[in-house]
Amino acid sequence: MSGARRFLILAEGNFGPQSSKTANACIRYSPSEVVAVLDSTNAGRTSHEILGFGGDIPVVATFVDAVAKAPNALLIGIAPAGGQFPAAWRTIVNDALRAGLDIWSGLHTMLGDDAEFASMASASGATIRDLRRAPHDLDVSYGRVRDVAATVILTVGTDCNIGKMTTQLQVQNAVRQLGHRVSFAATGQTGILIEGRGIAVDAVVADFIAGAAERLTIEAAADADIVLVEGQGSLIHPAYSGVTLGLMHGSLPHAIVLCAQPSRTLVHRNPWVPIPSLAKMIALYEQATTYLRHAPVIAIALNTFDLTDDAALAAVDQVRAETGLPVTDPVRFDPSPIAQAISAFHVARSMSL
Repeated sequence: MSGARRFLILAEGNFGPQSSKTANACIRYSPSEVVAVLDSTNAGRTSHEILGFGGDIPVVATFVDAVAKAPNALLIGIAPAGGQFPAAWRTIVNDALRAGLDIWSGLHTMLGDDAEFASMASASGATIRDLRRAPHDLDVSYGRVRDVAATVILTVGTDCNIGKMTTQLQVQNAVRQLGHRVSFAATGQTGILIEGRGIAVDAVVADFIAGAAERLTIEAAADADIVLVEGQGSLIHPAYSGVTLGLMHGSLPHAIVLCAQPSRTLVHRNPWVPIPSLAKMIALYEQATTYLRHAPVIAIALNTFDLTDDAALAAVDQVRAETGLPVTDPVRFDPSPIAQAISAFHVARSMSL
């Protein structure tokens, strides 16, 4: 694409705090690149009214309405379980391609492999960018991260969709302000969209997940003192634990930031799985890293979006007292407690080398 990105975000029937992860991250971290959101169920409102951020980015009802905002790209704004393309959106994507808009998608369904979409893109000169398309030359992990000098920090979670990417993105500037060179290693489609590079490890053949994490970490460490690796899934999630462990073994973190949501007691879409106490989750993650490279949990990031201000502050205080660790909601409150914990760990590690 030539020139600046001007995204129309497609989130039909799904635009909301929990249902449009990709849209929300793009709006939070690249609001100047978003001209409108397409969701007929929320048409006439603004992003701020729905998400609490994003300013006056408008929500429109139809593609015709969106064209008036002069977009040059259509971004698929959801990341549903399984990552499949909603069939009802086919007409909108066709309209966008016919109008020459590039398509940006983080779905598991590779839109560029769709014969009709590919033909329309060729005819209009549009480009289809499948953010989850994995490199073809991935290898298994060999523990090569042991040879890099940078301190590697991985976010992990008590569950999926709980703020592992957001925590790293919120913290990186605060760590940078403490005088460190910081790099963000994107491991999911939304992180890749924001960072401009990365590998969506959940789209990688299982044997190569750790190898992908190893490659990302080494690349990110080339010009950084501290590498913030975006976490995925959870060790206790029935569906996504494999990618979590692959990231842990491939990136070989020196330390971990645990992400949790105080109001969530059951695993997402798996109500038969209760979420253990934070003490048990900390022990689980630390034990899982010990054999290859012990990585202590050095801070807790809370997601308190569904709590009142008073309840959120109380949750931070309670978890701090419970764990003895630095705790904050890095979106709602100051991310500095986590950034300072990362900085202190890095300085101590550097002095011991």
